[in-house]
Amino acid sequence: MAKRDYYEVLEVSKNATAEEIKKAYRKKAIQYHPDKNQGDKGAEEKFKEAAEAYEVLSNPEKRSRYDQFGHAGVGGSGGFSGGGMSMDDIFSMFGDVFGDAFGGFGGFGGFGGSRGRSGRRVNRGSDLRVKVTLTLKEVATGVEKKIKVKKYVACHHCNGTGAQDGSSFNTCSTCHGSGHVTRIANTLLGQMQTTTTCPSCQGEGQSITNKCVHCNGEGVVREEEVISIRIPAGVGEGMQLNVSGKGNTGRRGGVNGDLLIVIHEEEHPELIRDNNNLIYTLYLSFPQIILGYTAEIPTVDGKVKVKIDPGTQPGKVLRLRGKGLPDVNGYGRGDLLVRVHAWVPQKLTSEERKTLEKLLDSPSFKGGPSDSEKSFFEKMRDIFE
Repeated sequence: MAKRDYYEVLEVSKNATAEEIKKAYRKKAIQYHPDKNQGDKGAEEKFKEAAEAYEVLSNPEKRSRYDQFGHAGVGGSGGFSGGGMSMDDIFSMFGDVFGDAFGGFGGFGGFGGSRGRSGRRVNRGSDLRVKVTLTLKEVATGVEKKIKVKKYVACHHCNGTGAQDGSSFNTCSTCHGSGHVTRIANTLLGQMQTTTTCPSCQGEGQSITNKCVHCNGEGVVREEEVISIRIPAGVGEGMQLNVSGKGNTGRRGGVNGDLLIVIHEEEHPELIRDNNNLIYTLYLSFPQIILGYTAEIPTVDGKVKVKIDPGTQPGKVLRLRGKGLPDVNGYGRGDLLVRVHAWVPQKLTSEERKTLEKLLDSPSFKGGPSDSEKSFFEKMRDIFE
């Protein structure tokens, strides 16, 4: 099933401001929140869909890529998943939208910029950025790449908890394991309730009494990991794609960061890319241009033969339809444009010179194009010059 447009999901226009996007997301989050729609899988999917849309549109860089490349630009196709957000990922965004004070409102006590549904702080691993170089052929067809990445992964000895064993934890005495504290203050407007991160355990709800000796209580260690990624066809230089959950692992069982793939396009020795079109310059000698010629033209799929008609003028562009690159969003394929150029030799033998001198007085080699061969604009130019 195709992804819906993110602007459509949040019911905002493409020119919506950051504040309008935030308000629209807040409305959707409240409407489809799992606590209000228990057992309703459809509401849960819409809740996740709205969170995914907000995660992209609230980020200026991601929004720009989405506007330019669609879902593929932010990980919505070709094996990249912006939709792989866990519920912890989603709830970790709520501090930006609702603020810490929202924790005291009704049944939505799990909201907070770095807390999961339990209210405890969720550590998020940092994102990683890797440059991947592609040939023009790989851009045209799409490709699966295996890359080695040095990253933080969950400690194998403590399973990412940071503790030496399962009994090496103490519940925080300040927040009693909730990860946050609620305060009530008397103001001119009455009593105001605010919820903030617990200052004693930093929102984790517990402390470690006996740390794992392998990770020193962090729950993560640095290792090299081989990651297989599928890059869709049609990507371009500088484009950034997102592989959800493949970045650094969060401390003590936290949420994984993302792996950001930056595309670098290797220069082709003969073809020049112009968006989805490819350009090739074909150099022909005067005899080939005059008499006609069958040329071999390189494409991303191999060479093709193209017939050059006798008398083809230098500067003419031949269009080979569908021989360019596919659009990254699947909207057709570009063309291969062949520009014909005349190759003028810089040195001649005496025999070649004599042959050309004989042609100087030939009617076929005198003057420019006839009136019948001139375009409308050339004729108008001659009138006013």
